[in-house]
Amino acid sequence: MDTWKLPTTLRVGWKEYEIRTDYRAVLDILIAMNDPDIYAGMNEQEKNAEQSMTMLQILYLDFDSIPPQHWKEAAEQAIEFIDCGFSSDNKPKPRLMDWNQDAPILIPAVNKVAGKDIRAGKYMHWWTFLGLFMEIGESTFATVVGLRDKKKRGKKLEKWEQEFYKNNKSLVDLKVKQIERSEEEKEELRELFGFKK
Repeated sequence: MDTWKLPTTLRVGWKEYEIRTDYRAVLDILIAMNDPDIYAGMNEQEKNAEQSMTMLQILYLDFDSIPPQHWKEAAEQAIEFIDCGFSSDNKPKPRLMDWNQDAPILIPAVNKVAGKDIRAGKYMHWWTFLGLFMEIGESTFATVVGLRDKKKRGKKLEKWEQEFYKNNKSLVDLKVKQIERSEEEKEELRELFGFKK
């Protein structure tokens, strides 16, 4: 993948397939993949398969035209695109953010880097958004993620951090989904993301 260009297609089985490149589509994928209610009642293998299908159906404009024997390659290409071409060491890392929960503090941080409100635009390529995201400096979002990281690793918080945490506990603590969706709601979500249980 050429990191000097903003890809709009992915090559799968020697054919180019158009993809949804706006950052909102990729955020939809990331949010869906981390929603436990969508995958409720599935074992790990079923969950992984459904997450992969969810990603493919959201990302590829014409997913139905990809032959099933190329789905694995399509998923690998999708992951490489979402990861902006960076390779991963595949070691599990602690969860330090939640795209939904952190949106109120993440958006201003990205806006600060961009010098404008990114939501006002009709389109921004995922790689452009991710580049802005990676350049977030001093901000409430960075403070919150830093505190989460320290807490996950059992590090002692400095006095100002303890005070910030005490005053902003609901902002810092990642919420565990407590909402139990009805079977009807779960079915609607599955249908929305293009698969049936």
